[in-house]
Amino acid sequence: MANFEQKIQDLSQKIQQNNRWRQGECVNLIPSEMTPSLLVKMCEISDPSGRYAEHRTMKGEEVYFYQGTHFIKEIEEEVRSELARYFGCTEVEVRPISGQMSNEVMFKAMIRFLNRGRPEGTPRRKMNLVMNNNLTQGGHLSSQPMGALFNYVRENPETGKENVLNLPVLEENPYKPDPERLKEVLEKNRPELIVFGKSLFIYPEPIQLVADLVKDWEHRPVLMYDMAHVLGLYGAFQSSLDEGADVVTGSTHKTFFGPQRGVIAGNFPKGSPLRKLWIDVKGRAFPGATSNHHLGTLLALLMATYEMNHYKEDYQKQVRKNAKAFARSLNQKGIPVEGDEADGFTETHQVIIRINQFGNGREVARRLEDNNIIINYQALPDDATFMQPSGIRMGVQEMTRFGMKESDFDQLSGLIRDVIVQKKDVRDRVKKFRRSFLKMDYCLPLEEAVPLASRIFQSIFPYPEMVDLFTLK
Repeated sequence: MANFEQKIQDLSQKIQQNNRWRQGECVNLIPSEMTPSLLVKMCEISDPSGRYAEHRTMKGEEVYFYQGTHFIKEIEEEVRSELARYFGCTEVEVRPISGQMSNEVMFKAMIRFLNRGRPEGTPRRKMNLVMNNNLTQGGHLSSQPMGALFNYVRENPETGKENVLNLPVLEENPYKPDPERLKEVLEKNRPELIVFGKSLFIYPEPIQLVADLVKDWEHRPVLMYDMAHVLGLYGAFQSSLDEGADVVTGSTHKTFFGPQRGVIAGNFPKGSPLRKLWIDVKGRAFPGATSNHHLGTLLALLMATYEMNHYKEDYQKQVRKNAKAFARSLNQKGIPVEGDEADGFTETHQVIIRINQFGNGREVARRLEDNNIIINYQALPDDATFMQPSGIRMGVQEMTRFGMKESDFDQLSGLIRDVIVQKKDVRDRVKKFRRSFLKMDYCLPLEEAVPLASRIFQSIFPYPEMVDLFTLK
């Protein structure tokens, strides 16, 4: 018993120390992370976090297989409604619990869709040809054969590798698409699925161009946009569905305000040739990929989507202004920034720097972490291997939400220069700097949020016999 109690004490202390360090002493610049608001966090630990709500459409009726689901059914319907408003679309699937799962659900749905109407006894298990962004040029792992695309695309008999083509990029700027080569590749190869979206993501994807090129094909490809990194910038950065994408996938915790979940969205009206694809998406979400779909985070996603729909215009504008200001400042201080200076280096939340003249990316990343600046090292398009990265990838979204503006990112760029170029110890200066940015913006003000959070917290264990959280010292 003593050992058990000591383990709990030790773990509790470590949790507190890590919380204080990450939330109060560090500047977090990981482009794929977001601290949720107080109310979103309270939703995550509420009663639904331990519950199930399996359901599927059967003979036109949505059938739930558990009792006690009235509340969470209402929540799921409201999440879909609020996200449909955010995307300006008609269909939203919210049961995937990660962006990678959202992509895999789509790949599974494509197989089922391609099998519709096939002659009996000739099943297809894989897509013939998929086009995506090359991993070494910023493509996301989840749309690669080594990721969620694994086992969903045929092998090319000539190469012995999966039959995947990469979207061509400009030689002079590998972060931008090459429209002329793209036209040639598309016309010659005619893929069944095109996956847009990246993890190294500073410029728009050529959705409108591709949609126009393939619209008159007899069997045109499905256009899928993995917007995981830029989901919270939807509309300000790209309005993918309006530009011609059939479906958007993504995770809800990078630039979006939510907990760690996934989403699939699109427009599939009755009569659409892709309507049955959406039916297959729903079927692969459940029972194809999930059973329990983490109902606590589903509730949290609704709260986060309320916040996003209310604050998105101001938030999105500030994120993009901060990213451009941060990039310019770093470049002016002697740290080479990737992208085109004429475009402000970036159109998203991401800023990418080249640091090989100052050391290996992994070593520089560790030095920055030792100084409480949290980033991730990144292989750049001309790097031979991910093990020898010459880049660092940063995102401004979380610190924007904690109140940083353009001038603050200028100050931060000086701290980063001191670590990377001059190899100074700036840990105490970073701690002091972060103390100015502890209050979260783009959510309900604390004076309104705290009483609500307190009532939610008390309701989790509503009776003193369970645990009297407010008299224990």
